[in-house]
Amino acid sequence: MPKQPSKRYRAAVKAADLSKSYTLAEAVDALAKFPAAKFDETVELSFRLGVDPTQGDQMVRGTTPLPNGSGKKVRVLVFTDNPEAAIKAGADHAGLQDMMAKVTEGWLDFDVAIATTEAMKQVRTLARVLGPKGLMPNPKAGTVSDDVVGAIKAVKAGRVEFKMDKAANIGVGVGKRSFTPAAIAENAAAVIDAVAKAKPASFKGVYIKSVTLSSSMSPGVQLASSEFSKA
Repeated sequence: MPKQPSKRYRAAVKAADLSKSYTLAEAVDALAKFPAAKFDETVELSFRLGVDPTQGDQMVRGTTPLPNGSGKKVRVLVFTDNPEAAIKAGADHAGLQDMMAKVTEGWLDFDVAIATTEAMKQVRTLARVLGPKGLMPNPKAGTVSDDVVGAIKAVKAGRVEFKMDKAANIGVGVGKRSFTPAAIAENAAAVIDAVAKAKPASFKGVYIKSVTLSSSMSPGVQLASSEFSKA
């Protein structure tokens, strides 16, 4: 016997026609009408790209600041020989050999890892641990930097990183359900623009195939192609 849609899903269907495509503003408004969970849900944009994920020159990744922040408390680890300065700048954890030892033992109690250029020479040995978790410092993501203070501030203020998965999809958090519709829309527009600008130079064809807006416990609302086709 087919599984029946949940009560939450049935309520969402009454609030919006999920078979339709919407402008970004309309999608945000529709999301606001969906039943809310008992926690502050994360709002996410999901992209389906037309690139070939098996081609090295078609990898899509990047970072972008969110104009209204992410609404998430970001725990930052800094690999550095000057941990005192990093902690003073707002890092939650800092150090080099001691932090590397903890990570090697399986400790991953942080959301973003930053490394100075010098420290990165040693941190590279943690690639097998941090890489699969998406936590490896990377110059393209702004997490390998000698401007530790600036890097910490950018991450804490709501800079998000996006990276295409093996199926050519990208998911990026753009805020919380508690944000105003205008704040969510502004953050979402910034992410769409950033993903558009990350288009590989070698790629020819339809780059962004579809974009969906959803929250942690809601169904997705499809964006009209006019919202991203020009990208």
